[in-house]
Amino acid sequence: MVKVKHISLFFWLLFLFTGIAGLFWYNELKFNLPTPLPAQYHRVNTDTYIDLNSRVQGYENKPVFLHFFNPTCPCSRFNMPHFKALAQQYGDRLSFAVVVINGKNKYTTTEIQQKFNLKIPVYFDTSIATLSGVYSTPQAVLLDAHHNLYYRGNYNKSRYCTDKQTNYAQIAINAFLNNEPSPVNSAFALTAYGCELPICKK
Repeated sequence: MVKVKHISLFFWLLFLFTGIAGLFWYNELKFNLPTPLPAQYHRVNTDTYIDLNSRVQGYENKPVFLHFFNPTCPCSRFNMPHFKALAQQYGDRLSFAVVVINGKNKYTTTEIQQKFNLKIPVYFDTSIATLSGVYSTPQAVLLDAHHNLYYRGNYNKSRYCTDKQTNYAQIAINAFLNNEPSPVNSAFALTAYGCELPICKK
């Protein structure tokens, strides 16, 4: 009888762990599928001027790093520690800001800053995403001092940002600060992955 119980427990645990592994694999598979292009999407090329000053104040003649973020998007939440690390490391040379895009819930600046322990400006203007060619979250946008688009793309090949070889946003930042052309040309870096805007569908 005891042996039968042990066998039953073994198979129950095997079933449980198989289910967890399958769920993890399924989520990883979804993350690695490109976000569908919106029907009315207009591609925004590198060096395009992004009219930021008419939407947010205080960034005149400053390079700006914009983090496009959806609080209900799992990919965005996994990415937040990596983004905060970038803001801490490069905050003395770049102006950082978060652009929140969420089609379901309304948040305030204070709620976002407190919930995610952010000490940088938070904006809710969806037109900034359209101007920058952003249609998923999380996405990174780096503008030069004249607010011309230098980099728009993903942070990392891993949704947990654990692959140091594919820290695309950080690679772009380092090249920019060294006055070099962006070396980031990987299809995975420049093709949007993550949650569709304005609501999370992944």
